[in-house]
Amino acid sequence: MRGEIITIGNELVSGGTADLNSCYAAGKLTASGLSVTRITSVGDDEEMVSRALKGILKSSRFVIVTGGLGSTEDDVTCRIVAKALDRPLYSDQIMLEKIRAHLKVRGTEMTQPHRKMAMLPEGASIINPSGDTCGFSLAKNAVRFYFLPGVPEQMRHLMDQFVLPELRHLYETLPVVGQRIIKLYGLSEPRIAEIFAELRWKPENAVIGFYPHFPENHITISLQGEDEASVTAHLDRLGAEIVSLVGDYVFSTGDQEMEEVVGGLLGDRGKTLSVAESCTGGLIGHRLTSVPGSSAYFYGGMVSYSNHSKVDMLGVRTETIIRYGAVSDQTAQEMARGVRERMRSDLGLAVTGIAGPGGGSRDKPVGTVHIALCSKEEVFSRRYRFWGRRDQIKLNASTMGLDWIRRYLNGDSILSGI
Repeated sequence: MRGEIITIGNELVSGGTADLNSCYAAGKLTASGLSVTRITSVGDDEEMVSRALKGILKSSRFVIVTGGLGSTEDDVTCRIVAKALDRPLYSDQIMLEKIRAHLKVRGTEMTQPHRKMAMLPEGASIINPSGDTCGFSLAKNAVRFYFLPGVPEQMRHLMDQFVLPELRHLYETLPVVGQRIIKLYGLSEPRIAEIFAELRWKPENAVIGFYPHFPENHITISLQGEDEASVTAHLDRLGAEIVSLVGDYVFSTGDQEMEEVVGGLLGDRGKTLSVAESCTGGLIGHRLTSVPGSSAYFYGGMVSYSNHSKVDMLGVRTETIIRYGAVSDQTAQEMARGVRERMRSDLGLAVTGIAGPGGGSRDKPVGTVHIALCSKEEVFSRRYRFWGRRDQIKLNASTMGLDWIRRYLNGDSILSGI
């Protein structure tokens, strides 16, 4: 069951906005057993959009179109669709009343651009007529067209709740499709490619790939079969073999982010954590507190950016900074010990480094980061060299710090392999 995706908008073809919608739609369609044969992005140009729509009539069974639905002058999708598919426009009264009610709640008067939003091609059916976010669908020459808003959140809601269920219903002979995602941190892409070659078993209908998701790498497994039981069994077996080859670099085999995994482990182990951050500027604390319920295990953090704040807030000795520098194992260890003692937590994590683009030296170039972890019994520290822009160095350092917590709580070695 082949289909296509068209995304519309000058901001897409000019590079001003990333095309998130086509990636999301393609992933969802593929996971449902549907084949996406082409993705097209066009500007708000009547001729180009019309040509793209007409071309689909000869090549596909369905198409997802996003963008160009709204009240502004460049929202021209409905008019172009009506002309390209030989469907006159009409004012849909259900849509018009929805718009009127929506504006009334906000104390806004109905205008001609608002009325324009209710103009649909003849034969169109409103998607989600009782909701705040709407699109429309229609059929032409046995091809199903789905027109969705360009706002990613709105598009995803309609795609998940309405479009995919309808497509699954229309094509009841779709194979059972299963997917797994394995998230890794700290393993290079060449090594991941080598691991694929080491697999001893792989079903013929399994597709394995990996893609960077800075600073992580994600391995995806997709598999089709005739029944859910066999697909699940094969996915479990193949996933387990990949995890066994990758080892401790795997931090999640689902949708969880690193901070969620760390939070879960802290909760399960009954441990508490505090953090002292210099170059990451509070990013670790922000990520930890993004997880609901984190107050149960995260006691707090200190952003000790300057040298005197490291001394005054964390108890780092002045002579340590003078002798070894603010970016050093010695300073990181004293920061970790200091935040643990002051917050009275089980664990203290510290990060200090040079995020750039300036401030580096021959001995301590930009990207140099020292991480330390302090428990009641011992304190660990290690130096790293991260690459990239300032924001990338900060993100990588925060992820490595969180990964230290994960590994420590799992009983993995802090100082080997990371």
